[in-house]
Amino acid sequence: MFDTPIVLLIFKRPQATQAVFDRIRQIQPKQLLVVADAPRLDRVGEAEKCAAARAVIEQVDWDCDVQINDAEMNLGCGKRISTGLDWVFEQVEEAIILEDDCIPDLSFFPFCQKLLARYREDTRIFSIAAQDFTRGRYADGTSYYFSRYAHSWGWATWRRAWQHYDYELELWKTLPQKQVLYNILQNARAVEFWHQAFQFILDGKLDTWDYQWLLCCWLNSGLSIHPRVNLVTNVGFTDDATHTAEHNRLANLPLEAIEFPLQHPQILIREVQSDAYLQRKVYDYDYVERAKLRLNWLLNKRFLSSSQ
Repeated sequence: MFDTPIVLLIFKRPQATQAVFDRIRQIQPKQLLVVADAPRLDRVGEAEKCAAARAVIEQVDWDCDVQINDAEMNLGCGKRISTGLDWVFEQVEEAIILEDDCIPDLSFFPFCQKLLARYREDTRIFSIAAQDFTRGRYADGTSYYFSRYAHSWGWATWRRAWQHYDYELELWKTLPQKQVLYNILQNARAVEFWHQAFQFILDGKLDTWDYQWLLCCWLNSGLSIHPRVNLVTNVGFTDDATHTAEHNRLANLPLEAIEFPLQHPQILIREVQSDAYLQRKVYDYDYVERAKLRLNWLLNKRFLSSSQ
């Protein structure tokens, strides 16, 4: 049986939840912590979908401590996940975290478990990610590298790191924001991108939790571990998604297994060229193209609604 606690974040997609659960069942964790949001009262059929997603958890057929943190009312993506993870790290010291649209390769679990143990006391490391969005571009024979970017499509962390999380960005409000970002990023375009993103959160225009986590890592000089292969694929960019209905070129990436024993880097230092690639290709790539895709999706939805 698998010793590290697994966290599963679910809402209203029973089929996707089933796919992720089927992977979790194969490793049979001793502890499964489920964080579930409640249905929105104004959405027809959503209560039934939420109930079907929760029913998947009843399929646990191995010796497992299952705990469910169920919201009494719909909290939305940002608040539900942030409060759910607060609850998780009141229960456990470390955990592997999966959302209901993030399907892992089975090697993702031992990868996280081994590195959670290896870096348990190393406060320089805040997170263990599952993606290699550089697609091996800078592979050097090691199994993973260190980055300032904390991806959250399948990841792991410790209570010692999560205790610094600041959902409301209270500390950020008191800081000289652009100067702080420039000290971190040293790139004017990246500074503008992230300053606007964090301002959207403060203005209530962006309902999320993971940008706050990324900022938490930055403000505490925390690094993230990224594998050299892609260990989790996000299948959640569909029409029934709450926040990810538009196309994303990083979705549905093919899964790869990581090889063991892991080849550890000899020195703990951020891989600068990989981070530059991630900022350029993942975060601030092709604004015009993304705007076109979003507009086409909205027009499509409007056409379908009017034709029904």
